[in-house]
Amino acid sequence: MEPLGYPDVFLRLGAAVIVGALIGFDRELRGKPAGLRTVSLVALGSAVLVLTAAGLNPGDSSDSIAIVIQGIVTGIGFLGAGTIIRGQTEASVKGLTTAASVWLAAAAGVACGLAQWPLVVIACGFGVVILILDPFERWLKTRFAK
Repeated sequence: MEPLGYPDVFLRLGAAVIVGALIGFDRELRGKPAGLRTVSLVALGSAVLVLTAAGLNPGDSSDSIAIVIQGIVTGIGFLGAGTIIRGQTEASVKGLTTAASVWLAAAAGVACGLAQWPLVVIACGFGVVILILDPFERWLKTRFAK
């Protein structure tokens, strides 16, 4: 595997920022703690880490990349946990969707770093669709609440 040129690195990192921004835009509009900039930075950071691991040993980088991905998943778990807040009651928890958005952005960043473009587009598309379903979810809860 040859080292990546600047155009390819720019494309991968730029794509990570864009997918992070798309995912984070919904959180920003809803005034959530992790918004557009935070989620974009998570995706960008994930892509940078994957590209760094890939560049460490260009001949055989699969082990390095797997270890980096494991580290990203662990680290994002802690970041996501910071967005989750327990409400006034035991059953009231807020921030789970934001935490999941941060996790998806990290995964999308990893996919961008690996240039898995179909995966990036499809996962980001599904993620955005899920996030904009909030009004439908609220309607379902009021319609079928016991």
